[in-house]
Amino acid sequence: MTTEREDQLRADLVSLRIDREPVRRAPRRSRRWLLPALLLLLAGGGAAAWAWATRPLPVRVAVAARATAAQAGPAPLLSGSGYVVTGDRYISIGVRVPGRIDRYFVEEGQSVRKGDALVQLDDRDYRAGVAGIEAQLASARANLALADSELARGRALRGTGVISQQELDVLENKVAVTRASIGQLQAGLEGARVDLDYTMLRAPADGVILAKLKEEGEIAVPGGFAGSGDLIRMANLTDMRAEVDVNEVDLGRVVLGQPAQVTPDAHPDTTYEARVIKLYPQVDRQKGTLKVEVHILQPDEKLLPDMSARVTFLQPPQANGGAPAEPAVLVPAEAVQRDASGDTIVWVVADGAARRQRVEPRGDVGGQVRIGEGLAGGETVVLGDVALRDGQRVVAE
Repeated sequence: MTTEREDQLRADLVSLRIDREPVRRAPRRSRRWLLPALLLLLAGGGAAAWAWATRPLPVRVAVAARATAAQAGPAPLLSGSGYVVTGDRYISIGVRVPGRIDRYFVEEGQSVRKGDALVQLDDRDYRAGVAGIEAQLASARANLALADSELARGRALRGTGVISQQELDVLENKVAVTRASIGQLQAGLEGARVDLDYTMLRAPADGVILAKLKEEGEIAVPGGFAGSGDLIRMANLTDMRAEVDVNEVDLGRVVLGQPAQVTPDAHPDTTYEARVIKLYPQVDRQKGTLKVEVHILQPDEKLLPDMSARVTFLQPPQANGGAPAEPAVLVPAEAVQRDASGDTIVWVVADGAARRQRVEPRGDVGGQVRIGEGLAGGETVVLGDVALRDGQRVVAE
């Protein structure tokens, strides 16, 4: 029974099956040519990329010149880090009389001449004081005129015996006292006028305003602690100098009048000629150094007080007993660069390739740099800040 039913189910399932004819596919075309074409394309692209990567890079070049001692100038002997200062240091201007700050006539960075107005204090009280003393002086002078007239009449009356000598002495004393009172009032008037003049602060010298230390409307009083009465700080930027601490073991290499160069850290491509003008008379025992001051011969607006700078002392005239100095290698300043590690380098072109060469600069000579070590002279160097790699092919423009 069970077998007949299963056979029936199989027969039913077979009747439900749909016969499908197999799909005939079109024959494939041969694509054997694609692989050679692809390989050829890759080879061509690689050759083009290699040609592009290895093409010579156009660069500007110059030749490292071997100059004589006369052309290169004095050789550097010693260098150190210091600061730019002004010849008169800083001038702090404070009030001589108390008063409210009424007005500033200047701003930070403004250049002023000697005698220019800087700050005006409220002067109403001082003007009133001057006017009061002037009125007292006018009254005293009127009293003196009256006393002189009375004395003249008294002398005439004394001659006729109308008044006694004692009365005449009283009249003469009145005149003397009035004259003394006038002298005292004149001195007081002069002092009041000086106080009035002190309400206007003026520049004591030519210079530049560095800072305003109080605001308008504040009360200013003379004196105080740590310069609390100062209103203006200024400096004379026409007389610029640089200070550097020199180790005492090197003091024999520094003399008055010696040439020097000052290079501010903020402008490493700018060098200023200088002269040694001061050797302080006492060595710092703690640091074992002596402060040396050099005068910058031609300062400009780039130099600011307290700016850090490098001071290089050059060979003084006839410091080597008159013997000729050794020649030097000079390269344009734009050929000297600093790499990521801080080394000073130049790129030397040899056989069409750029090679990294570490050098030791020893001062500037005009627009060129003296090279102490690393170059012998005659090498071709790359100019400008060009991104190169060691061995890269280059061609001169």
